[in-house]
Amino acid sequence: MHAQEYLTEIADSDLEKLPLETVDLVVTNKKFANRTLVELADEDFTRGVFINKISRGAASLEVPLLAKTEIHRGDVLSITGTKTHTSRLELEIGHVDRTTTETDMVWVGLFIVLFGLIGALAVNIDGAPVTLSVSGGVLIGGLVLGWLRSIHPTFGRLPEPTQWFMNSVGLNVFIAIVGISAGPGFVEGLQNAGVELFAIGAAATAIPMLLAPLIGKYIFKFHPAINLGICGGARTSTASVAMVGEKANSNIPMLGYTVPYAVSNTLLTLMGMFMVLLY
Repeated sequence: MHAQEYLTEIADSDLEKLPLETVDLVVTNKKFANRTLVELADEDFTRGVFINKISRGAASLEVPLLAKTEIHRGDVLSITGTKTHTSRLELEIGHVDRTTTETDMVWVGLFIVLFGLIGALAVNIDGAPVTLSVSGGVLIGGLVLGWLRSIHPTFGRLPEPTQWFMNSVGLNVFIAIVGISAGPGFVEGLQNAGVELFAIGAAATAIPMLLAPLIGKYIFKFHPAINLGICGGARTSTASVAMVGEKANSNIPMLGYTVPYAVSNTLLTLMGMFMVLLY
């Protein structure tokens, strides 16, 4: 019978106090495109860094962590290590997007000013000025900035608490102001035109909203999540798409939301002026 040795587990206070950080690393160096994780593991600068997950694309789809998984430019790697090791990896691969509570106001302000000036420009058509308006130009600027950050998330950062405030509080305040402003006009129009005006408006609002999901499902055969995102974007309803994404615990609906939202907002800005001109 061999004697058994029993070892006592002890806590290493130095290891417990090791300062680690978890950050998002955006791959920008083209020489790492299409290289696998097992190939990167052989590099000296990857020592001491652990990958938690890989996100890819505008919808931040999670990529499986496998030995043969390829890294592409624009991928976001969630990594953990000491700041010395993560900084060393950053110098070789790309840009670390560290969590901050500050908004990148330089880029946000630049796009507001630039596209606001573009929206202020007017083109005369048959003597009538046609313009995007300042608000329409800023809207398009926001869409462009959001798209650029989705494919190259190294600038234009907007912290999640700020996004939540704008999507929730800001949107609700906007709806409240629109409702309060439109209330007297609605009552006056109802008194002058009668119930027919209300019925026509309700039909014009409800019929497209009811038909759009059915058209997407049975004619275009869209995935349900994509279909709901498209319907929310076409109705310029950010709140509805946010609710769908929250219930599904997924960003997939946003894939169908972005393009219809941009097109609908642009047409909404332009068609009002065209209808006035035609009238």
